[in-house]
Amino acid sequence: MTKKTIVPDTSILIQGLLSRMIKEGKISDQKIVIPKAAIDELQAQASSGREIGFKGLEEIKKLREMGAKKNISIEFSGLRPTLEEIQLAKKGRIDAIIRDVAMKENAQLITADYVQALVGEAEGVSVEYIKKKTQKKLRLNSFFTNETQSVHLKVGVSPFAKRGLPGHVKLVKIGNKILTADDLKIIIDQIVEKTRQDPDSFIEMSKNGAMVIQMGNTRIAITRPPFSEAQEITAVRPIKKVTLKDYILPDGLKEKLIEESGILISGPPGAGKSSFASAIAELLVSNEKIVKTFEQPRDLQVGKQVTQYAPLENDWEKTAEMLLLVRPDYTIFDEVRKTRDFKVFGDMRLSGVGMIGVIHATDPVSAIQRFIGRMELGVIPHVIKMVIYITAGGIEKVYELGMIVKVPTGMKEQDLARPVVEIRDFKTKKLEYEIYTYGNENIVVPVKADKSPLQRLAQERVYQEVRKWDPHADIEFLSDNRVVVRVANSVIPYIIGKNGSTIDGLESKLNLSISVEPKETTMKNDVKWSHKESGAFVLIWVSKDMYEKNIDMYDANELILSAVVGKKGLVKIKKKSDVGRHVIKAILSHRLKIMA
Repeated sequence: MTKKTIVPDTSILIQGLLSRMIKEGKISDQKIVIPKAAIDELQAQASSGREIGFKGLEEIKKLREMGAKKNISIEFSGLRPTLEEIQLAKKGRIDAIIRDVAMKENAQLITADYVQALVGEAEGVSVEYIKKKTQKKLRLNSFFTNETQSVHLKVGVSPFAKRGLPGHVKLVKIGNKILTADDLKIIIDQIVEKTRQDPDSFIEMSKNGAMVIQMGNTRIAITRPPFSEAQEITAVRPIKKVTLKDYILPDGLKEKLIEESGILISGPPGAGKSSFASAIAELLVSNEKIVKTFEQPRDLQVGKQVTQYAPLENDWEKTAEMLLLVRPDYTIFDEVRKTRDFKVFGDMRLSGVGMIGVIHATDPVSAIQRFIGRMELGVIPHVIKMVIYITAGGIEKVYELGMIVKVPTGMKEQDLARPVVEIRDFKTKKLEYEIYTYGNENIVVPVKADKSPLQRLAQERVYQEVRKWDPHADIEFLSDNRVVVRVANSVIPYIIGKNGSTIDGLESKLNLSISVEPKETTMKNDVKWSHKESGAFVLIWVSKDMYEKNIDMYDANELILSAVVGKKGLVKIKKKSDVGRHVIKAILSHRLKIMA
């Protein structure tokens, strides 16, 4: 009796369906003919480092091992494809060769590709179409919680995860089992299979030893030898979608974000730069702006109105050429890394497109310095108008850039006048850095201006008022009418007074805006608290045992106020005061901490 012959195509081999069917007893005492064209295509994919190539070749190896035990003969047939035919695989050339083998062998073609099945039936080939099963719950997802930023899995190591909000992230061990190569293979197989089936998932990059997959809002990086010494999976996902309401913005910044056209969002890795960029995108869309993004991988959390672009043919310049035809109002470039990225960013901005760039930097000035040498110094303030520095999920610093011809600060002779790029603090307008050419070098110089006579007089008046509480108070002027007073933690409640009455009186008397901060920055112990809004006040409750004790309220690591706990463990704060608004924002963004 002649054995029934079946011919699988690459879609069946990649998914490992034949070995599964043999194991389940659905295939036995049959002949499997594997087209040589399918093997060569899988080899080409594996040689390029694509995971699906390895999976298909491993399936063929498994079939040979299982066939001998189940009385299933495995044969190879057909012509080997030419290099041109392999390159035309995406256009259906390899599939056509596989159908020819099925017709020649008078066999049944088994495929999980609907188009392949449809064409086979049209050509008169016997076809069994196996519909792809919906992917079960990924094992990778079991490592995530609501506060997990990233999961790190590696052969020979227990799984770890980074958990917590930006600025309070901890690396925690999430299992005692040492992961094996088989453990990671199961997880990777699930990921690749889900990527092939899910329209919201795609492979961003696939190279020899490395693959990056974007699966919904999760970015997954997979590495294997020889690129890494052991197989590893790193999965990153945002833990919260934020809007600009979640940030404490300096006065006027929101309007500037809509009006300004050259903005850099800088900060260290994991600080929340991309989350802030997504919030800006939402703001621009709500103000009827057309917004596009440059991303690789595409993981910004933006709405459907925002189109996310990858590098066209792996070239951002080609993407930029295409984008100029689309005519967006703003483009968010996440992330600017290589020299060509800086060039594309500058060219797009000088072409009239509003540009918002996300860039890694240790401080806001470093973000600007990365442009120096990559473009002319005189062009920089036309490309970059503003730098926003993000750390621990909040805005730490905002700079504005401008150019003027003058004698640089510290120089005296008028013949030393030259074009100078000024970097000023957005809130205070204080000049903090200058960039200019000295000799043949472009240098960045911090500006440390001496106090004006008015500031020296005001400093003495402030000291006379606060020395009765702390004779060693430090006083720093942010501008002619803004001052920071740093005193011992224990005296802060007395300077502020009940509901801010004492500090309000000082500000009126001296005609200055006064911020009070502690000289000691060491943290105490966390205090459990609850809150409620009641009329004109926000009420903060702590333990009744803390009556008449001092507590400090922080927005992340920034001190908001120090207060004395009243009866029943209550602290009342006016909602319409600056302190009250700051406390409410910290509560809503889950950043309020109370220490004692």
